[in-house]
Amino acid sequence: MQTRREFLRAIGSLTASAGVQSILPDCVDASQTAAAQKGRPNVILIMTDDQGWGDVRSHGNEQIDTPVLDRLAADGARFERFFVSPVCAPTRASLLTGRYHLRTGTHGVTRGYENMRSEEVTIAEALKQAGYATGCFGKWHNGAHLPYHPNGQGFDEFLGFCAGHWNNYFDTTLERNGETIKTEGYIADVLTDAALDFIEKHRKQPFFCYVPYNTPHSPFQVPDKYFDRYKARGLDDKLACIYAMCENLDDNIGRILGRLDELRLSDNTIVLFLTDNGPNSDRYNGGMKGRKGSVHEGGVRVPLFIRWPGHIERGTNVTQIAAHIDLFPTIVELCGVPMPKTLPQDGVSLVPLLKGQTANWPDRMLFTFRSPRGQTLTVPGSVRTQRWRAVKARKRWELYDMVRDPGQERDVSKKHPDILAKLRTAYEAAVRDVTKAGFEPLPIHIGYPQRPVVTLPGHEAYLQPPSKKGISYKGRSGWANDWVTNWTDTDAYPYWEVEVVRAGRFEVTLMYVCSTENVGVKVRIEIGGESLEGVVHVAHDADPIASPDRVPRGEVYEKTWASLGLGGIRLNKGRTRLVVRAVEIPGSRAFDLKAVQLRRLD
Repeated sequence: MQTRREFLRAIGSLTASAGVQSILPDCVDASQTAAAQKGRPNVILIMTDDQGWGDVRSHGNEQIDTPVLDRLAADGARFERFFVSPVCAPTRASLLTGRYHLRTGTHGVTRGYENMRSEEVTIAEALKQAGYATGCFGKWHNGAHLPYHPNGQGFDEFLGFCAGHWNNYFDTTLERNGETIKTEGYIADVLTDAALDFIEKHRKQPFFCYVPYNTPHSPFQVPDKYFDRYKARGLDDKLACIYAMCENLDDNIGRILGRLDELRLSDNTIVLFLTDNGPNSDRYNGGMKGRKGSVHEGGVRVPLFIRWPGHIERGTNVTQIAAHIDLFPTIVELCGVPMPKTLPQDGVSLVPLLKGQTANWPDRMLFTFRSPRGQTLTVPGSVRTQRWRAVKARKRWELYDMVRDPGQERDVSKKHPDILAKLRTAYEAAVRDVTKAGFEPLPIHIGYPQRPVVTLPGHEAYLQPPSKKGISYKGRSGWANDWVTNWTDTDAYPYWEVEVVRAGRFEVTLMYVCSTENVGVKVRIEIGGESLEGVVHVAHDADPIASPDRVPRGEVYEKTWASLGLGGIRLNKGRTRLVVRAVEIPGSRAFDLKAVQLRRLD
């Protein structure tokens, strides 16, 4: 993409990092021929969404069946103390860049807070520069628009969605490289099919296949054959569905590993499996404190299994602490590709641990930051060493001895004030460092030739006034797929931060629902000193689409939306705001607004 090419030209040619030695010795020289490059290992990076450490049978959970993951762990390396972030988008940003997520601009999960700055260098870009084919199949959640989109961050191919969650998992619509497509079947099966096609297509060259599945994140939907199996074990509907979703994932991961065997690629493919945070409900999690969203152990400790036959010894058990920030440098070293010139890295290569070289491995401090939503002074979080976890609670700091008290039942901060002081000081210094770039909203870009149509979704709108008086989101917090509603005040409005990267004329369309009694609303679009007006003459008050949820959802339901074309408008290059105003509200309220769509005309 245009901005990425400009950035890569700016950073210059890629150079190998000093002192890095690969497990694959004949893949170190950056000047090797194309034939030698084909000998580099493939990489399949699999991550599931909201599957906790305890959602794997080999971690002691006898209620769930995950034979493929259990075998994957046994066939390579199992990391006993591997940590990620408390929620989805931050983990993804750190995983892809090797940097703490607050450095990348990612500081939340909606409203554009999940976006990762375009100057970040991803593992996909590092491998692509080394001749790898790159594909992403699943939930991205680090930016829905170029240049934050997967296609702008190093991925040749993308199938999936970019928001924090999806509304329906059966026969749904997904995005393929910027185009909406209709799919058939269960979403995890569809994503696996796409990954298998990618592997087949690129089997004769090195490939990087990133599969960030979106299950078992809610809404809780799964095929009957999985659900019925867990209901027969006496589990309630929610837990039965979650475990069923995990077993479906296990089967799909088995399909990927099976295809590698069929294509005789297994021995030359590094397979990594992890999850993005702790479990999304109160269920078995190895007795740890906390779940998804928590900065305690149970919110951030997840599985990590790495298999590479002939290079990583079967049954390797790594007890040293490690984190998502370490996978970028680890993959680069395993593949023997040049380390690109990146922004300062926080992670370290785990290759010595994979080789069993633990004697000189230093103790570390790993930091967990809860999403601050733009605040830089008070960031909740924790710091972990091999023995200790210090936690910044609401009004005080706590300290736990994770060796003697893995369930965090006893706060020993008063017993070890010197240790707490050291960890607290380090954490506060880290917060100042990772937030120093601030969290200025990243604008939605309009005008890239690769994206003639840009959609500004309701859940990425900022509401004025911030108190949401006279206007609100449909859901409590405006999560993904939400919309603007309860619009009763003409002084209230939604707006989007945008940047026009190429001037031109654009057709503007609103996606809305409006009851019969509220028809007649006059609306005005304002952007860059220009404006368009229209009137909602046609009622459209669709009911939510029926969804096969096993339990009631907390998210909004899907709807069909009517379109209101407002005509064409000239946009000049530069940063501005797009504002939607309800100029006249003749009924009790204005329409509900799902999105604003801009289509290039010239």
